[in-house]
Amino acid sequence: MAVPDCDTSETLIRTGGKIPDTAGAAFTLYISDPSPVPVLIAVPHAGRAYSRPVLDRLRNPAFAALKLEDRYVDLIGREVAKATGAALLIADAPRAMIDLNRATDDVDWDMIQPGTRQAGGYAPGKRARSGLGLIPRRIPGFGELWKQHHNEGELASRIGGIHAPYHATLADTLTRLRDRWGTALLIDLHSMPPLGQRDGWPAAEFVLGDRFGASCHGQLVASAFSYFGAERRLAAHNRPYSGGYVLERHAAPEKGLHAIQLEIDRASYLDSRLDKTGSGFADMVHLLTGLVSKLAGEVAALGAPESPESWAEAAE
Repeated sequence: MAVPDCDTSETLIRTGGKIPDTAGAAFTLYISDPSPVPVLIAVPHAGRAYSRPVLDRLRNPAFAALKLEDRYVDLIGREVAKATGAALLIADAPRAMIDLNRATDDVDWDMIQPGTRQAGGYAPGKRARSGLGLIPRRIPGFGELWKQHHNEGELASRIGGIHAPYHATLADTLTRLRDRWGTALLIDLHSMPPLGQRDGWPAAEFVLGDRFGASCHGQLVASAFSYFGAERRLAAHNRPYSGGYVLERHAAPEKGLHAIQLEIDRASYLDSRLDKTGSGFADMVHLLTGLVSKLAGEVAALGAPESPESWAEAAE
């Protein structure tokens, strides 16, 4: 397909939503107008704008932040977006307040203060039972995160001020990119603890999730694996991370909206404590810049299929 003219562009910075009990915005969008590539990088779990009530309620704020955050993966996203021209959506609200990769009904009601629940409302979700629902409750190896209950008013405030506008902005940005290019790719960027060896095989440094083929054209996933292979970097597919609510909600390959979840081993770009950026940070930025550049060209070439049948034919 023809590439739209993008000789001149202006980077726009937009903030949105509101973090309760602070004056801060819930997220920031960086996008060039016109867009030079049909790619949006979203970073939902690296937010560090903690409100005082949240910090006071956490049992161990420093430890919880270290374990819950996708530590500084937003800094990688910033550099890659600058180098490639990809749009970038960064959640500034921390995951401890609300998990943007969870549905709004994925609530563990045992952590909500008795007597504050309203009639009807939300139903508990399956991920909540593991401790990592819409508001995380516990971390394996640490236990309960909170010293006291939340109430439903706080939950509703976080959904309305953070979750709803974040996903509305993500959807609008993808639609704008698709309308300009005929198709668009969302890269939902995360980081993961080191996986460890399995059955004698070395641990994967990356995990590409496409909800087992449901969220993205197979050509894009194959291209990503080819790229990592050429760079001699080990990547896994959908195991143990296949993609969550973000991909489920926003991916629609039959409409030209493709989405991949990309998990990066934190040990690859952080220090030995997995706390600060380390010696591998610059190399990781360079590696992912190449990946995004490669995928940007390929997703632009796909164009927007007219129907699910035509997309299936193209995949064949």
